[in-house]
Amino acid sequence: MCVLSLHGKCQNRCNESWATTVHIRFALLSVLMLANAACDTSSAAAPANAPASTEQKPPLDKPGEWQPRTGLTQLRIWPGDAPNGTFRPQPAESIRIFDDPGVAGGKSEAVFNVAVPTMTIMPAQGRNTGTAVIVFPGGGFQMLFIDLEGTEICDWMTARGITCIVSKYRVPGGNDFWDAKSRQHITPDIPRALQDAQRTIRLVRAKAAGLGINPHRIGVLGMSAGGYLVAQTSNILTPTYRPVDAIDKISSRPDFAVALYPGHLCRDDGSFDPRLPVAKAAPPTFIAQTWDDAVDPVCNSLMYAMALDKVGVSTEIHLFAKGGHAFALRHKNEPVGKWPELVELWLKQIKML
Repeated sequence: MCVLSLHGKCQNRCNESWATTVHIRFALLSVLMLANAACDTSSAAAPANAPASTEQKPPLDKPGEWQPRTGLTQLRIWPGDAPNGTFRPQPAESIRIFDDPGVAGGKSEAVFNVAVPTMTIMPAQGRNTGTAVIVFPGGGFQMLFIDLEGTEICDWMTARGITCIVSKYRVPGGNDFWDAKSRQHITPDIPRALQDAQRTIRLVRAKAAGLGINPHRIGVLGMSAGGYLVAQTSNILTPTYRPVDAIDKISSRPDFAVALYPGHLCRDDGSFDPRLPVAKAAPPTFIAQTWDDAVDPVCNSLMYAMALDKVGVSTEIHLFAKGGHAFALRHKNEPVGKWPELVELWLKQIKML
């Protein structure tokens, strides 16, 4: 069953019956019309997940690998080199500080050229609920907004007794991305970001006892490109790399999934991503997006929710009138800022919290 919640005015993409209904089951024809309309209206927009082009202060570049704050543990997820290396030869990992309202919601720290994927463990604070969430930051598979869509999300979760893990997966080219050099979308033959995501889930499950978590209550949360990784890890359960050790015998299926303003699912021609085989084995899923998202149009969420519902996966979707892209936790005084409370209620409802 798919539950839909609409917050605020639906603008021109939603008919009157949808605007006045709070919780309804998807009607296949209506959703298809809405999704196609949303994709059609975005055809002239900038490439999906490309950074916004607005007046901004010059970014501050910092050499060196990203490191978490003192007291947190960052671990390499592979025992040796990551399988299949990087998409192409690339410079060393570096950090860029953006200070622009048009890029990821304001001042944000982005990591570039990740060749050594890691996971950073942020322990539950106070009462440990035994639940864990792996967070996949977004960045269009070009970079990772590691604070806005990583550590800040984990700070909210750990305060609620959830162990949180920030995934630093390989970029650029871990999945299809907009390549500024060639000015085109590129779809790599090898899904390196998905390899890292699957490995991280397995590794967290293998370390469940030491982390004080229930191996059957491990979920994933991702934003934008990270939301696409949520969809992939939820539905692609076969390994995308050759096993490297005994950990790779462990299941990579998450027990629940949260996709926030996901991208890459709704293609430019209005079709659903043909490379994502939506499966009835996918976990219960929570989706949230805004109607005014100019980077990843709302058809991404609508189409994905419809596909999950079609195969019988329990799905909840919340659509907000305003909030744009990359709202994360920085719109606390707006309706879209209520999504964390909705996620918490949903986790309790599905008995994962």
